[in-house]
Amino acid sequence: MFVTAQKTTKIISGSKIVKAEPFVKWAGGKRQLLPELRKYIPTYFDRYIEPFVGGGALFFDLLPDRAVLNDSNDELINAYLVIRDNVDELIENLEKYKYCPDLYYELREQDPSRLDSVSLSARFIYLNKCCFNGLYRVNKAGKFNVPIGSYVNPRICDSEKLRAVSCALQDSIIECSDYKEILYKYARKGDFIYIDPPYHPISKYSDFKRYTKEFFYEEDQCALKDIILDLKKCGCSVVASNSYCDFVLELYKDFQIEIVETKRYINKHAAGRNAIQEVIIL
Repeated sequence: MFVTAQKTTKIISGSKIVKAEPFVKWAGGKRQLLPELRKYIPTYFDRYIEPFVGGGALFFDLLPDRAVLNDSNDELINAYLVIRDNVDELIENLEKYKYCPDLYYELREQDPSRLDSVSLSARFIYLNKCCFNGLYRVNKAGKFNVPIGSYVNPRICDSEKLRAVSCALQDSIIECSDYKEILYKYARKGDFIYIDPPYHPISKYSDFKRYTKEFFYEEDQCALKDIILDLKKCGCSVVASNSYCDFVLELYKDFQIEIVETKRYINKHAAGRNAIQEVIIL
């Protein structure tokens, strides 16, 4: 049975209506691409699946009735789960945190494995709000290593937004697994799947979106293309995005490719934040 693509998931706070939207800043987030992505979304679909959810910009834009959200970043997925299931306790924890370099580096040095799920989620959101440009990066040992950013008074706890996000996530399946397992486990005819993998680097300095200790190599990109073909054969609607480069253009030469322009904000110098091209693969 098909359902409409959108529902309205908002909360009323005083005289304001608060809409759910991404609760973290995320390198490679898709807010800027939303006007382009909306062009290729089916009017009706059974279930929305996003195997590399990240900040979830498209999910929160669509607010689908049913969704499967996945990411290999276990701290990110823990935050999604805590917001869905225990948002009030999370807000209580976050409200204790202030923007302070000493506190930032103290929390950064904590061993995540020794924290309960709510404390881990609060730490994750705090570091994200206070670190340089919202960049989530870990070393090969899986340790978060981004320095503190230069802010005046960042909003660490947006309780209204977090409650709106919690409402939006109530009917969603949320998992932390390999994307292939998620797609083969859940994808069915009539589903709409948005695939936003780690982008193929366009230079030796461009692989900044490393948000887990694992890497996504050329062979992984090739395997992903084969899975997209399998999904299409079984009746799924699939939209993917990736970097604009010769490797990606050759890999998807038999697909419809739309070239779009966006801007990234990772460079520490504003003058270096130039517009770049990406591709939407249909």
